[in-house]
Amino acid sequence: MCVAEPLWRPDSSRVKSANMTAFRNWLKEEYEVSLNSYSALHQFSVSRQEEFWAAVWQFSGVIADTRGDRVVVDGNSMPGAQFFPDAKLNFAENLLRRRDDGEALVFRAEDQIERRLSWRELYEEVSRIAAALKMVGVQPGDRCAGFLPNSPEAVVAMLATASLGAIWTSCSPDFGTRGVLDRFGQVAPKVLFATDGYIYDQKWHVSLPRVEDILAELPSVQQVIVVPFSDSVPDIKPINNSVLWSEFNTGRTQDQISFELMPFNHPLYIMYSSGTTGVPKCIVHSAGGTLLQHLKEHQLHCDIKPNDRVFYFTTCGWMMWNWLVSALASEATLLLYDGSPFAIKDDILFDFASEEKMTFFGTSAKYIDTLAKRGAQPSQSHDLRALRTFASTGSPLAPEGFDYIYQNVKRDICLSSISGGTDILGCFVCGNPTAPVYRGEIQVLALGMATDVFDSNGKPVRGGKGELVCTASFPSLPIGFWNDPDGSRYYAAYFERFPNVWCHGDFVEITKNGGMIIYGRSDATLNPGGVRIGTAEIYRQVETFVNIEEAICIGQDWDNDTRIILFVRMTKGKELDESLVAKIRKRVRKNCSPRHIPAKVIAVADIPRTRSGKITELAVRNVVHGLPVKNKEALANPEALENFKNIIELKS
Repeated sequence: MCVAEPLWRPDSSRVKSANMTAFRNWLKEEYEVSLNSYSALHQFSVSRQEEFWAAVWQFSGVIADTRGDRVVVDGNSMPGAQFFPDAKLNFAENLLRRRDDGEALVFRAEDQIERRLSWRELYEEVSRIAAALKMVGVQPGDRCAGFLPNSPEAVVAMLATASLGAIWTSCSPDFGTRGVLDRFGQVAPKVLFATDGYIYDQKWHVSLPRVEDILAELPSVQQVIVVPFSDSVPDIKPINNSVLWSEFNTGRTQDQISFELMPFNHPLYIMYSSGTTGVPKCIVHSAGGTLLQHLKEHQLHCDIKPNDRVFYFTTCGWMMWNWLVSALASEATLLLYDGSPFAIKDDILFDFASEEKMTFFGTSAKYIDTLAKRGAQPSQSHDLRALRTFASTGSPLAPEGFDYIYQNVKRDICLSSISGGTDILGCFVCGNPTAPVYRGEIQVLALGMATDVFDSNGKPVRGGKGELVCTASFPSLPIGFWNDPDGSRYYAAYFERFPNVWCHGDFVEITKNGGMIIYGRSDATLNPGGVRIGTAEIYRQVETFVNIEEAICIGQDWDNDTRIILFVRMTKGKELDESLVAKIRKRVRKNCSPRHIPAKVIAVADIPRTRSGKITELAVRNVVHGLPVKNKEALANPEALENFKNIIELKS
């Protein structure tokens, strides 16, 4: 692989002003180590684990009653390592460190609703809701659930829950009844915050009938707080033990919040795996681990500073919501958006960016690809001078996606393709505002993460592809899975393949630039002729065709081997013909290899995806092979699976 010229290099002023540079200089003073390159800093972060995480704690200003002398106990054990075992802190207190009249939250629901909360107003709202929760008996360890849009009330409810040492868990209101019950039913919440509806693509969607159905099978809920999405007052009489948000906090004083001081490893969030292969796993994350990991990622890798204005296009059903909200701990303003990213116009999110002087814009690779296909040119129509960082995650960002951002969004910007997961509520690979951006590559291995690539025998791979692993512990390791008392399910999910090593399930390669390319999920890797091929390699070629809206690729068992089947969803009004199929095969052969060429290319009306927008190769593969799809409720559009049943072309 030749080393190409970067698409972007930070200028000297950007490097000088970066938090990453300040942190490196601070380490030099505190620890008398000269870390003159990112690779040296990364090596320090993994080889001197205790010093690094203690430094992150101090540099980022963690608020705690006590930190204790011990930084990590059993640091060589995964699972089993404990970080800051003597610390006492509260997650919400760290996010509510400001109480002035500056803006803490700016919220838009497409172009229909706009609201703003100052830091003082946010604190007062959390104070009232926390007092109300305490009055209904919420205690440390209880679960409070949110069936909510990405609104200020979701942030307030989470912070109030965390202030009491209780555990927050959430789904977005577009989830179906069974999808919610598959999640909340496992964790038995005491309190449910639920919206009466939401707006998507200019249409009002009602939620309360589903709330009734959910509660019928969720007997643990003792109190329901209904959050009206619009100004109208919903009829909540059919919902037992319910109260409107406005009534729930009426008469509550806006006192100092009595933050419950909890251990570093106290549960904060219950997150859920996608659930496409069965009932979702309930992944428990700690308050301290989440806080420290996010402070590191936000301040060092994303260069978020006080008064920055941070946006991520997400819902309350995706881990990026939790990641976004933590930016309050860096004293940044959250820009919250709920609804379709293409409501009214293709570039509505850039209206938000321009009008609110957004400094950090986060989204998915799919959104970038769609913008490119629609020919949007935000740089020509919007004032994006404030924007310093553009982040992408959810799936691998194709090299053409990098080109699009620099050609059509902004030339002087740090494009941070990042990757990690719900499993760790953070990133294994990140951006670096002080380093160049290379086409198609995630910039760096994240600090404090001993990220590596293993072959099938557990040996490090250099100059080739393999499994993404992490060979040392880190603070945001999950506490475990809910209802997994002996930890056996947790161990089997991540540590069984390579003992004492986290195996993440991505098929990747470390580049000569020290970055990473992700080729797809390991369990979706194709194996024609015994050669492992990542699906993302094929998508990068296919999705460059403007007539193709989306693609999904699987391996079909055939003639004692595997053959590659490519399904494409065509742009509206376009058809798949033999000429286009020939062009696809030619481009795949030229830019990948003969082994990557699909044996069949088939047009379908729709492609199934999870509620966070990820396409689901495993579900399609199961349908093609006549196997059941275990949890269709995890899909945003389960009806799309019908497109893959009994396809004539796959029988020959």
